[in-house]
Amino acid sequence: MRSVVSALCAAAALAAASAMGTAAARAEPEPAPQGKQVIVLGDSYTANGWDPLTLGDVCVRGATAWPAQLGALLGPDGHGQVANPSCSGATIDSGPGFTLAHEVLQADREGALGPATKLVTLQLGLDDRWGESTQTLWYGLQQCVFDLVRGCDLDAVEQGRYPDLRGVTGPVYAERIHAAVTYIRYYAPAARVVLMGYPEVLAAGTETACVSILGIAPFIQPRAKAVVDYFDRMDRAQREAAQLLGLEFFDTRALTAGHGLCSAEPWINGFFDWRTDIAGLPMHPSARGDGVVATALHERYLR
Repeated sequence: MRSVVSALCAAAALAAASAMGTAAARAEPEPAPQGKQVIVLGDSYTANGWDPLTLGDVCVRGATAWPAQLGALLGPDGHGQVANPSCSGATIDSGPGFTLAHEVLQADREGALGPATKLVTLQLGLDDRWGESTQTLWYGLQQCVFDLVRGCDLDAVEQGRYPDLRGVTGPVYAERIHAAVTYIRYYAPAARVVLMGYPEVLAAGTETACVSILGIAPFIQPRAKAVVDYFDRMDRAQREAAQLLGLEFFDTRALTAGHGLCSAEPWINGFFDWRTDIAGLPMHPSARGDGVVATALHERYLR
């Protein structure tokens, strides 16, 4: 799948050359698409929707996810100005399923990339495989967080029960998204390309994990250093990658600090927690949390 991502740069160059040759042959060439104002690329923390009846083979996007709320803030035609090919379970390039390359090409096919595009956001990485491990975060959470016997400390990585979080670095992250960023910059030259951080799910630097169940009884995993470190390393890797590629970094984690799982005022869904979205995706933002992100993005980039 990395070959697909790498092909984006070549595709851009071939498209430009083809357009020049075709324009010479046409009496009235078709105008290039002007693009949509906003393009959002991402995984479930962007799409924030899931339908168990689809078995994961359809991209479901939540009605209260931050892209939808951002569209509402843009005015009466705001939803039409937001292209949203994000997909729960999407990865940078690990697959299976939608990858960053798929999402960028889908946006391009829809005519979303163009000179009128003001903002392109990328929020991916948590679902990818890193380092030498073949495990993903969500598999690791199932194997670790609810295992009170073995826990989820760093030895879980060596035991194959958790992703190789040591492979999550800024240079590697930058290399994996570089081709897609080049493609976006070529076709949306005026756009601000923003690497979106993830919200606070667990407080940074802690060694325990907590998940609220029914809003009453929290489940606490006292040995969860690998879980917390994964989120911490992802945050650092995204920051470093943004700097290496000259992108802007949107600090979603700082924006949502103090509102993670089991906090006094959570903006992250537990399991059927009435204090957030009772039927919302567990460990993903509630409508309120996504609203805070949408408002901040609107204020910073689209006023």
